[in-house]
Formats: sequence, structure tokens, C-alpha cells
Amino acid sequence: MRFTIFQESRKGAREVNQDRIAYTYSRETLLLVIADGMGGHVGGEIAAQIAVRLFIERFQQEAKPVLRNPLRFIQDTMLRAHAALGSYANQFSMLETPRTTCVAVVVQGGVAYWAHVGDSRFYLLRQGRLIAATKDHSKVQYLVDQGLITPEEVLVHPDRNKIFSCLGGMSAPVIDLSRRTPLQDGDLLILCTDGLWSVYPHREMATMLTSTPILQTAPRIMREAEQRGGPDGDNVSAIIVRWGPETIADEPTTTDNLELGQFATQVESTLTLADRSGKERDLTEDEIERAIAEIQSTIQKYRK
Repeated sequence: MRFTIFQESRKGAREVNQDRIAYTYSRETLLLVIADGMGGHVGGEIAAQIAVRLFIERFQQEAKPVLRNPLRFIQDTMLRAHAALGSYANQFSMLETPRTTCVAVVVQGGVAYWAHVGDSRFYLLRQGRLIAATKDHSKVQYLVDQGLITPEEVLVHPDRNKIFSCLGGMSAPVIDLSRRTPLQDGDLLILCTDGLWSVYPHREMATMLTSTPILQTAPRIMREAEQRGGPDGDNVSAIIVRWGPETIADEPTTTDNLELGQFATQVESTLTLADRSGKERDLTEDEIERAIAEIQSTIQKYRK
């Protein structure tokens, strides 16, 4: 496999970054995953952390050397993450279960498979055109589907942050699965949280990324998105992949040098803690170790 990949997560105007993003790949298969934590500083971070880490660990356990059924793997991992969050809340007597959105993509044999829950998005772009995209599990998307508001009105609607499906919610999550979608060289795969797509339309991203190296252009998109968010801006996170050999300027990643059973992984996840006023503070070493141990213990129960 050959691809160029960029990932970054920015805090925006928020005190804490509740987004978690990661990718991992072997010689023959690639996983991309993003989670946007909800419902309070610590709870949101924990939810996103558990979802992303569970995806990474199950992928590295199941991809031998490829996944038998990528769509079933994504769906099953999301359901396990949902159950793990409920278990975590019960174990620590939390008043509210940690919740998160999630979008995950697997590329295997030159074919992309994806699924999502909530309003974190996936776009597939080809030669600047939108080939496929997820549809938000949100109140405003329902209003758009009913013709009651326009897509442009979504960005300023008072209910734009209300979603009806997530991991860790009171009811089982609605998980939308994609079709089996063959990729072509030059295709762009974009996973992002609402902090990016709400201020940066995919058409604008497509124009900027289609004819320029993504490792040069994507950081500029992230900086501009953070600026556009202003004083009320959300966390801004994205994973952007150009599939195939890079023909512009970036040096593509190749998996040819990986041995069977080896994985390369990049995870952006730093646990923080907010006090009652919402101000972020550094965790002590004991708190870090305890939080990691608690999360890892939960993940271990649901990864097999």
C-alpha cells in the first residue's frame, strides 16, 4: 500500500481537547479513527479515549494479516465501545455515562469501508468531487432531510449540536455502514470532527487539497479552521489521506518495509483534567497512571 497521511488535533477555544484521533496500518490494511467526546470535560475525554484505543487494539489483534470482514469489524468495535463506556460508568459510579461520536475507516485490498455514529464525518473526494460522505445523526440533519431548513442554515441553527446517536448513550447506537468502495490513486479520504466541518466546507478543502501536497496544505487548513472558530470555537481534528503514490510533492508512506504481524501506529491522545470552573490543569503522575490503568482495564474486557 502507498498513501500520504496527515493527522492533527487542535484545542480551539476550548479549555480541554476532547477529540481523539489515531491511525494504524500493517502491510495490507489501514485503519483510521476519530472520536469526539461529549458530556463534560473528563467524561468526554474518557469516552473518546476508550473508543479509539479499543479500535487500535482490536485491529492489531484481528488483522492477521487482513480483516476477514472490515464492515463487521467496525460495527462490532463500535458496539463493544458502547458497552465498555456503560461498564466504565457503572464501575466508577458516574452520574452520567461518558459519550462520544465516532467515525472509522478501513482500507484493505484497495477498497474503503467506513461507518459512523454521531456527527463526526467522513468525506471521499475524487478529482475535487465528493464521491461519498457520511450523514450526521443530528436533529438539524433530520430537518434538512425533511426540507424544513437548508444545509446552509445548519451552521447557525440553535439545535446544531444536538445528536440522536452516540457511543455511551442511553439507547443502542445507530451505526451507519458504507458500501464496499474501491479507491483510485489520488483519492482523498478525510475524517474530521464538527470543529472542522462546521467552519470549513468540504468543497473548500477539496479545492485546496486536490492540487497541492497535503502535508503542506492540511496544516494551513487546520490553523485557519481554528481561527474561524473564534472565541467559541470547538476542538478541531482531522485525518487526511491521499491514496496511492503521491504525484505532487509529498513523499508517500509505503508499507512494503513492514513484516507480517508488524503495525505502525500514530495516536494523538493526552489525558488532562479540568477543575470545577472548567480550567484545565496538568495531571499528577499518580493521576495519569491511575486513569490509564482504569481505561486500559475497561478496554481489555471488550477487545476479545
